[in-house]
Amino acid sequence: MATQSARTSGGGAQGWTAVSGWTLFAGTMMIFGGVMAAFEGIAAIAKDDVFVSTWNFTFQWSLTGWGWLHLILGIVVVLAGLAVFNGATWARVVGIALVGLSMLANFAWLPWYPFWAILLIAIDGFVIWALCIGPSRDREALRT
Repeated sequence: MATQSARTSGGGAQGWTAVSGWTLFAGTMMIFGGVMAAFEGIAAIAKDDVFVSTWNFTFQWSLTGWGWLHLILGIVVVLAGLAVFNGATWARVVGIALVGLSMLANFAWLPWYPFWAILLIAIDGFVIWALCIGPSRDREALRT
């Protein structure tokens, strides 16, 4: 009975059985992307002359403000990435929402650091795809 409740709740050692290869990929990339976004935020907060600002861009916000946004969002994405390793459905849904916000933040970040923003947008797209696959469909794909 205890094994069944642990299996259905997605906690403990049984939680790892719900984590598929794509879920592991998504959690790892969420942690990587969140840490990189946090570093991006710290760099923007600490030293404003690292980044080049573009004039007449639609999203006029101070670089320090963008730095705080990326720092906070990066920390939350890392925490959600750690929660995804449990295989819980709520963690996947929260991960999709947070990574979607990260994509939007990086799109608005394009004028300050275009190459890095495009790279993180691409990583976020793969993470959303990996989280949407789900563990049952991933196991079916491995059987064939």
